[in-house]
Amino acid sequence: MESYGTLLKSTREQKNLDYETVERETTLTRQYLLALEEEDSAAFPGEPYLVGFLRTYAEYLGLDSEELIKLYHAKKIQESPVPPGLLERNRPKFLIPLIVAASVLVAVCLGLYLYFGLLKVPQRLAEKAQREQESLKPHQYKFDGQTQTRRLYKGDQILVPSTNDEDGYIILTIGSTLGSLAVETPSGRQMFDLSEERDLDIDGDGVKDLILYLSDISATDESRGAEVRMLLRDESYSALVAATAAQEPENVDDVVASQKPATVIVRDVQPTQFTLNISFRGPCLLRYQSDENTDESYYQSGDVLNITATRGNPIRLWISNNNALKIQVVADARTYDLDLGRAGEVMVEEVRWVRDSSGSRLVVLELD
Repeated sequence: MESYGTLLKSTREQKNLDYETVERETTLTRQYLLALEEEDSAAFPGEPYLVGFLRTYAEYLGLDSEELIKLYHAKKIQESPVPPGLLERNRPKFLIPLIVAASVLVAVCLGLYLYFGLLKVPQRLAEKAQREQESLKPHQYKFDGQTQTRRLYKGDQILVPSTNDEDGYIILTIGSTLGSLAVETPSGRQMFDLSEERDLDIDGDGVKDLILYLSDISATDESRGAEVRMLLRDESYSALVAATAAQEPENVDDVVASQKPATVIVRDVQPTQFTLNISFRGPCLLRYQSDENTDESYYQSGDVLNITATRGNPIRLWISNNNALKIQVVADARTYDLDLGRAGEVMVEEVRWVRDSSGSRLVVLELD
């Protein structure tokens, strides 16, 4: 279909009419004549003006004005935007409830998976309930004098044979296992922190009878109880004496060959003087031998001990609780930290000079 602007322009050109002639004979300005031919509706003050000017121009050119006006209205309808209501698609009424139901189902399945699969909440609740139930049942344990390690709960009792009454027992009761261990004894309540080892006078006679070492306790869950190692003080002392009395190999090479690999601290041409700086973080029974001098003491947290060996002489240590102390070796103007064993472990260490073809080495030996 031909547009109204094209008909106006082609007819004017066929009649060899210029804009000045048409403008003079129709009183329509050149601006509106061009706008009609170019179908520029924005050039007119309003639609009535456009329709009136279109009618005048068509009749002047001998065209059917009504037909051109129809062409104008047809073009206007084509260029008009489609009403928003016609563009909306009718969605099924069940679609939104279906989406909501599917989302809820996915959320429920995910929650059940997290609850039972990953977090295992029922299993953990059952285990916690079982621990709590066990912790509510007081147990009695007879201490026969041999080293024992037990997990004890609040209310549990330890029966220690009395030295004054062959048929009687001294009763130790666990008072608390939350953060710190509380032990009720005939001579009063005793408190233990984690990794603490202490001698106990359980019958109030002024003699240390029992050594307790706290190796595990929870700061937030009392139902977990506390793991405690118990031994007679005489037994601990005997262990150190037995280690001291162990036969020493005839020479240094035999020592190196018969024990675990030595840790080399420093190398030098000739043996020099060295010092052990020992600081105590907890109770510990320590025996040392240096320059043919032997000393044994029970040290507490905060104590400090310095041992110096003259040229060529070793220092040997018997330690009842490795975790209770920190040892530094000072030699050749340098300081070295010794790596000790586990908490509560009895160990014998020796720091000494060893000679070989390349010179001398200051080494640490872990003795059996």
